[in-house]
Amino acid sequence: MPNSKFLKSSFNDRDEYPCPLCRVGKIRHMTLMEAMSCDFCHQIFTADIEQQEIKMPSRQPPLIWRWNGFHWAEAQLEGVKLGWGYIMAALAFIFLPTALMGGIAYHFPLKADAPLTWIPYIWTGLTCFSHFVIIFWLVLEIYQIPVMAYWRAIQQRLISN
Repeated sequence: MPNSKFLKSSFNDRDEYPCPLCRVGKIRHMTLMEAMSCDFCHQIFTADIEQQEIKMPSRQPPLIWRWNGFHWAEAQLEGVKLGWGYIMAALAFIFLPTALMGGIAYHFPLKADAPLTWIPYIWTGLTCFSHFVIIFWLVLEIYQIPVMAYWRAIQQRLISN
């Protein structure tokens, strides 16, 4: 059940809400500005009361979250539809080079008595791992996931307990 402190039927830019980006801090109205900011990750958001959404204008295209009365709906990029095509391209980017390296290692094996016969297998694994890291990094960059803010929150919770 959601925290009753944040149970609000409609979005109002004068109230306090959980931060949709870091999910640790709270966003509040900034004095003398038409914006809201998080007290933990220090991101600034602009509010659209009619659409019940906030926008993070510090990146292009901006991320948008919609308030559903209980919590923020998942982030979406303004004007960008990420569909199955992007997912298939990411999977192809990970697995096609890996399959190519593994196929070469399988079809052209080294002699059993040759030194370092394990290198093609390690190279295949490193190909898969490095392409996965590239896709993971792109997802982090696109959705602006604050990894360091999460790490700082975990450290604060461990110290306080």
